[in-house]
Amino acid sequence: MRTAERLKHDVENELKWEPSVRDEQIGVSVKDGVVQLDGHVQSFYEKWAAEQAALRVANVKAIASEIKVDLSYMPARSDESIARVVVNHLEWNTLVPDTIQVKVEDGWVTLTGNVEWQYQRGEAERVIRPLMGVKGVSNDISILPHVSADGVKAKIESALIRDAQFDASHVTVEATGSTVTLRGHVPSWNEREAVEHAAFDAPGVVRVENLLEISY
Repeated sequence: MRTAERLKHDVENELKWEPSVRDEQIGVSVKDGVVQLDGHVQSFYEKWAAEQAALRVANVKAIASEIKVDLSYMPARSDESIARVVVNHLEWNTLVPDTIQVKVEDGWVTLTGNVEWQYQRGEAERVIRPLMGVKGVSNDISILPHVSADGVKAKIESALIRDAQFDASHVTVEATGSTVTLRGHVPSWNEREAVEHAAFDAPGVVRVENLLEISY
């Protein structure tokens, strides 16, 4: 089977395997390792889950998602009611600080404010993805750590070496102030994302430039 056909087949199977995705609603096409997804789904979470499922497949370099969130099957919810539910979920989550602001426009949620850690920024988005009426999320939360970024390069390199899932010999880390640049190559998009998350876990890191290439 040709590479593009094989990759398309693998992505379609991964979508079937993902329980939160109705794969029959999503079309898949492949060109030069880039997967395009289209179709309609009933929630923003299902759209996100389909995109993540495609990225898990080996040899996928990137995705272009044209999936639309169709909420016509459920009663209409006002932006005000969505915003109220989002704020409640953020307030009840102990991992999310009270420094985040919420704006909702036509079902699209925008998060702003400041946090100290990347995991707090990610958790704020994660907790609202499944909420009814949400069509999409823009995460504009800034990371403003209160710790020094000195030695962040060594901390990240040590973390990659400790973690058995990474082959750290193919990854180089550069640190300038609170910005980290990752270079080298990894075998999959999943590992590329995992290395980036490991870099964000280091104290003092505000921005990660992920220049890792996927090679196989």
